[in-house]
Amino acid sequence: MSSTTGTTGPTGTGTGTNTDPAPVIVIGSGPTGLLLAGDLATAGVPVTLVEKRPQKTSNLSRAFAVHARTLEQLDARGLADELEPTGQVLQRLRLFGRLTIELESLPSRFNHLLITPQYEVEKLLKRRAEEAGVDFRYETEMTRLTQDADGVTVGLRGPGGAEESLRAAYVVGADGMRSAVRQAVGLSFPGHSVIRSVVLADVLLAEKPETLLAVNAVGDAFAFIAPFGDGYYRVVGWHRGRDVPDSEPLNLEEVKEITRMALGTDYGMHDARWMSRFHSDERQAPAYRVGRVFLAGDAAHVHTPAGGQGMNTGLQDAANLGWKLAQVVNGHAAPELLDTYHAERHPVGKAVLRSSGGLVRLAMAKTPWTLALRAAVTTLLDTVAPARRKMLGQLTGIGYRYPAPRGSHALTGTRVPDVALADGTRLYEALRGGRFVLITPDAYDDRNAARRNRLTVAHWSSARRTTVLVRPDGYVAWASDSAAPTDIDTALTAHVG
Repeated sequence: MSSTTGTTGPTGTGTGTNTDPAPVIVIGSGPTGLLLAGDLATAGVPVTLVEKRPQKTSNLSRAFAVHARTLEQLDARGLADELEPTGQVLQRLRLFGRLTIELESLPSRFNHLLITPQYEVEKLLKRRAEEAGVDFRYETEMTRLTQDADGVTVGLRGPGGAEESLRAAYVVGADGMRSAVRQAVGLSFPGHSVIRSVVLADVLLAEKPETLLAVNAVGDAFAFIAPFGDGYYRVVGWHRGRDVPDSEPLNLEEVKEITRMALGTDYGMHDARWMSRFHSDERQAPAYRVGRVFLAGDAAHVHTPAGGQGMNTGLQDAANLGWKLAQVVNGHAAPELLDTYHAERHPVGKAVLRSSGGLVRLAMAKTPWTLALRAAVTTLLDTVAPARRKMLGQLTGIGYRYPAPRGSHALTGTRVPDVALADGTRLYEALRGGRFVLITPDAYDDRNAARRNRLTVAHWSSARRTTVLVRPDGYVAWASDSAAPTDIDTALTAHVG
């Protein structure tokens, strides 16, 4: 974790407090781009959000799982409690017919999995971005991108073929697996396809599954079913012998057949409102930053759908990058702070590739040794509590921590749970608006008026004596077990500006 030791002007080359922040351009208005743009605009950074698609809310989406860490990030933006009623809460998962994972033990206010369509997440994030003043450019495609020491120039083609150029301090590519931004900066996207012809369908069921999340693999077939909460269920299936192109037509009978093979029944599925076929890749860009250009979400990494971590990882990328860009563009931090985005998020993306890939390979197990491995892993997770906690921490996102400088307090880089504060509020309420939160055991008067609108000083509701500075994304920037006021002053200057 990098300390913030200076200030910079709008293009990252000057010093002093910036009163006229330069803009940021975000390419792609999926969940990642929407959260990032909303965070920047909330922090007073002018943002243009460029999207090739027309302005409409689609009810078609592949992502459907919102994990605990993502719900915490949405809570820090005042959105989680509004999102939860849109879906179905799951408090346990059952995998491979014998392993039950209880989520109630998660050390989070959101000790569950929320099954809700991606478009419900997008609706809330879009509304927030609009209210914050984001400039949306729909039906607009990026045609070129060049950068220099002072900024980035982006060529755009809008509705009707109108061409224009925009200049920005920074550009973020949140434009998906085939990212035009990633290609423009010359980054490779190494990896490979794991499985082809995965089928997706949103259907009604004549019979409800015994468990809310039904998952199993038998022989050559794998399937799982999860409820959306509106009567529809998401079905994901795969059959080893059905290796066809994504363009091959898909009908409900094929979905039903795969489900029967894997789960023993198709639950009388009918009235599909959406069906799709796709192939699942594992890929990761070698760098999340090239100069003044950043990648986030699927533009930076793609994973198998196992574990439902794709959208969640992208949203957490955005939560990490947004406050850092705001600090630098607004003149409160040195440009070196932006290097920590890759340093912190690239290892997480790599870990998600490993965990989601491991799950799908266990689901695809067929040979005696791979079936034996699946049985061994299932037994380990079922009987060894530390292994189960580690798996849950990775799956839900709450178990990741970021690198910390040598000699730092043990809490530095760790996620802070939603602790109660002395005034009766919660930490994640205090984080709203992109604020840092200083939690102290004793009274502290911050005499720096310039940062008061970016810092909340709070106190523990308990007798805890540790002083903790929490970043806007909910991770510890600095901590001390015996901090004097001068120590706190130094830490705030270094991290908040």
